Amino acid sequence: MVRGRARGAGPGAVRRIGPSARRFLARRKGVLARLALWSLAEAGQAFLVGLAVARAVDQGFLAGDVRRGLLWLAAALAGVVCGAPVIRGVFAELAGLTEPLRDGLVRRVVDRSLAGAVAAPDGPGGTDRAAVSRLTNQAEIARDSFAGLVLTLRSFVFTAAGALLGLLSLHPALLVVVLPPLLGGVLLFLATLRPMAAAQRRALVADEALADHAARTRAGLRDLTACGTGPETARRGAALVDEAAAAARALAGWAAVRTAALGVAGHLPVLALLLAVEWLRGRGLTAGALLGAFTYLAQSLLPALHTLMTALGAAGARLLVVLDRITGPEPAPEPATTPPTQVAAYRVRPRGTTTATATATTATATATTGRPPAVELRSVTLSYGVRAEPVLDGVDLCVAPGEHLAVVGPSGIGKSTLLRLVAGTLAPSGGEVRVAGRPVTGRDARRRVLVPQEAYVFTGTVRDNLAYLCTDAADADLGAAVGALGLRPLVDRFGGLDAVLRPDELSGGEAQLIAAARAYLSPAPLLLLDEATSRLDPAAEARVEGALARRPGTLLVVAHRLSSAVRADRVLVLDGVGAVCGTHEEVLARSSLYRDLTGHWNGDPRPETRGHPGT
Repeated sequence: MVRGRARGAGPGAVRRIGPSARRFLARRKGVLARLALWSLAEAGQAFLVGLAVARAVDQGFLAGDVRRGLLWLAAALAGVVCGAPVIRGVFAELAGLTEPLRDGLVRRVVDRSLAGAVAAPDGPGGTDRAAVSRLTNQAEIARDSFAGLVLTLRSFVFTAAGALLGLLSLHPALLVVVLPPLLGGVLLFLATLRPMAAAQRRALVADEALADHAARTRAGLRDLTACGTGPETARRGAALVDEAAAAARALAGWAAVRTAALGVAGHLPVLALLLAVEWLRGRGLTAGALLGAFTYLAQSLLPALHTLMTALGAAGARLLVVLDRITGPEPAPEPATTPPTQVAAYRVRPRGTTTATATATTATATATTGRPPAVELRSVTLSYGVRAEPVLDGVDLCVAPGEHLAVVGPSGIGKSTLLRLVAGTLAPSGGEVRVAGRPVTGRDARRRVLVPQEAYVFTGTVRDNLAYLCTDAADADLGAAVGALGLRPLVDRFGGLDAVLRPDELSGGEAQLIAAARAYLSPAPLLLLDEATSRLDPAAEARVEGALARRPGTLLVVAHRLSSAVRADRVLVLDGVGAVCGTHEEVLARSSLYRDLTGHWNGDPRPETRGHPGT
């Protein structure tokens, strides 16, 4: 069930929205006045049609004056034809209300989403996926619903005024017959508005929950497959689909009640008028007046009422719910649940070291070298909810300045998560992450650079792309980076450093080369490569990693091939249960997973020719 997110959509929502709605309308009095003027013409049209029919019958055809009867019918026709420019004028003014509303809602959604991201940029919930639904779906629902509501409410008020005034002008007794069933149906309809709005809100909440689940599942498909959690995620998705279907059925049920109310208000007045013909004739009502009354009901009053009830029952409820959802207070968060990409938890501790001695080892290393560790994790825990199992549990890790560490493990085991913690794009649930002795508190490209698998390249000169993280790089520095990473053929192909480069002209490997050169030029002392060379051939990958390792600073690499692990000073193997850290030879002796990945169990002494440590 989706709990803790839905707020009542009745009087509380109206109270929350009311002040903002009044301010919005008060700033547009001119538009409202022009709409009212156009609508007065519509009221006159409704009054004229029924009256013209009654006069055409009584003073024309029944009196034997066909010419007068036809003139009255021509007047009715002229009133109908004049309705076209009236409608055109109404729609021209309507845009002055609906477009500012949509623009304001979009700004509200973007501001709220950005404010949440700034307030908690590194948290696992920092991305407001529901904002996508509000931007692409709910803002458009609000605009369309508001437009429909303004049109129908305006039309009903002025058309009903014209029709009721016409009935009164024909004979006051007509109102005695028509008004009771009309008011009864309207009251029954109004009684359905609050539960209808609540059902509409539950449907929107279910839609957001399903969209959020789908987005998280798409992002974690590889991890789901690797960890075997696909069936559980599928069951969660099926439950959300069932909730959405249940909300839709409840909404349909209240729509049926609304239809019944429409039947009472839309058909009983006509039936009551037919049954009361003799009573009305006894009070002096003419045949023309009766026919005019039926015209008012069939052509003006009941169609306007039908449109109004349909709009209030559907568009009105949607508008109230969406406005409250976008402009109201943030809904309470859902109870914490295990995200679909969760993997088994593990602990990483230096060999033969407990949590306490790991801290002591760090202090000793600092005292010996005179510098704090380049990367240090102290009892770091990461989970995606209060009651969720941790993905990382009590991680202790120390990487010395200038060290080259390769992280190895199956797909989805948490290698990228570890690098995101160090990069500051993800905040730990517990413990502390330090870089160069300072706590990690968000992104800081001057201290560390994360190079992801999907390289970012933009349309611009080759120079601008290479110097993206070091805008004051000299030509000599750029040339050294181009030579060290093997970019010379690529630069020459485009025509030099000042030639324009377009992303669609690059292969995946070439884009990764540019991203690697960008990191090489960066002043950051810590580079984090998250499978950043996965699309390069082994020789190009070896050249890139060698150049980055020779660069002053520390290098952490999520290994794509075994050769990356062999080139590193130390290898960290994660298997979802424990972790082993040491040199290539040490880890071969201590980790059965690493032996399997290298092909050591098959007696092949050349690890580069066997498999790779996971992608």
